[in-house]
Amino acid sequence: MISAALHPHDTAMTQQNFSQLMREQHATLSAYARVITRDAARAEELVQDTFLTAWHNIEKFDITRDIAAWLRGIARNKWRETCRRQGREVAMDEAALLALEEAVHQWQADQPDIFDRLAVCRSQLPEALSEPLRVCYDEARSGREAADVLQINEATLRKRLERAREALRMCLEKQTEPSTLS
Repeated sequence: MISAALHPHDTAMTQQNFSQLMREQHATLSAYARVITRDAARAEELVQDTFLTAWHNIEKFDITRDIAAWLRGIARNKWRETCRRQGREVAMDEAALLALEEAVHQWQADQPDIFDRLAVCRSQLPEALSEPLRVCYDEARSGREAADVLQINEATLRKRLERAREALRMCLEKQTEPSTLS
């Protein structure tokens, strides 16, 4: 899948085109990195390293191929390199990484605009539900930290997160229902 930022007729990748591609790929790559690293901070570092490596090697990218798969491959290799350098075991073995790659590829094919739809749904949430999501998920804070930031108790935070997730689920389901003709 070729992004709108990169067309087969382009001969050079501009910084602006590259920035657009990275914005388009950030959410999916971040989710992938979070799964393989099992740590929010390491995942963000991995995403940044992946984008930097992609920028330095963009001339090697075949624009007829899927850029998301290329980026995931870079991330996978960067993570293996990090684990080897630090003498750690890779959190997932090769078979699990390949299965994850296939699952991500299939999921992207089935849900190509899921992050856009999710952003629309999040924008419709009241602040009392959107703020706990932001603090817990976007900022990757623990329940205790998030409750402190929001100045609420942890039970209230958990209930608001539960309500927010349910509201998002219902919104996403509503968006995917086939429209009925009258």
